[in-house]
Amino acid sequence: MKGFNKWHMVTGILLVIGGLNWLLVGLFGWEIGEIFGGQDAWLSKLIYILVGLSAVYELVMHKKLCKECEDMSKPTATPPSGMPV
Repeated sequence: MKGFNKWHMVTGILLVIGGLNWLLVGLFGWEIGEIFGGQDAWLSKLIYILVGLSAVYELVMHKKLCKECEDMSKPTATPPSGMPV
């Protein structure tokens, strides 16, 4: 699982880049790909493809990799102290 954690981090970073891109498009009509020559430039296409593949990877693998999600799916034997039963 060690290798998967690295991919999880890389895909997370790419998804943040993709999300920021959509924020810039929505607010200002400007996208990150313009830095690299616009949507038709090979580097921009590569970045868009990697962001899209990252989204697919996270859809499939996230629950297996995320400790927080894993902990939420496990039933607890007793409620945390101070919580009514």
